[in-house]
Amino acid sequence: MSDLTLYIGNQNYSSWSFRPWFAMTAAGIAFRHVVIPFDFPAGNPEFFKLSPVGRVPVLHHGDVRVWESLAIIEYVADIFPEAGIWPEARADRAMARSISMEMLSGFRALRNACPMNIRRPHAPIALPDGVMDDVARIEAIWRDCLARSGGPFLFGKVSAADAMFAPVVNRFAIYELTTDAGSLSYMQTMNAHPAWKAWQAAALAETWIVPEDEA
Repeated sequence: MSDLTLYIGNQNYSSWSFRPWFAMTAAGIAFRHVVIPFDFPAGNPEFFKLSPVGRVPVLHHGDVRVWESLAIIEYVADIFPEAGIWPEARADRAMARSISMEMLSGFRALRNACPMNIRRPHAPIALPDGVMDDVARIEAIWRDCLARSGGPFLFGKVSAADAMFAPVVNRFAIYELTTDAGSLSYMQTMNAHPAWKAWQAAALAETWIVPEDEA
């Protein structure tokens, strides 16, 4: 299983890449990652050599190609069932998958207004309509999960659900979107995880700048 290669975008900006990278790293799965930077503003034509949709992340495993963040996480969970990528209890797995899908398909206002940016100094921005509604829903998810599990991660131990919300943790911090004590505690837990620290260090070392992601 050591021939897993995850192709990712700029670590400072690529929220989609962060999710499977964090899930696999936190689970202790051995893999190689290759950064293919955004060739802004039109994207990078190299992506089409790696993925049929011309986007990253994409996982290569022998002849298998898996694209889209959540599909990659599910694939890796299938081949490493002992890694505990999803919660053990069936009800918890169902909830973890539900909120992960909600993260994948929703929160458009927050995504559009507040791009992930690891190295951005923390400061608020003017927010369009809908962003704080997204924030309120995400905080409700976090409160519910943490109350059920007892924390410190959404389902007790770090899981795919935490990986799916990792870019939001960055967004909440750098745009100062919350003062809620429970949210801030969860964010601190994520920030302290070794996988987070490793991604952050790599992102801070990058020199690429994508103007449209510098909100």
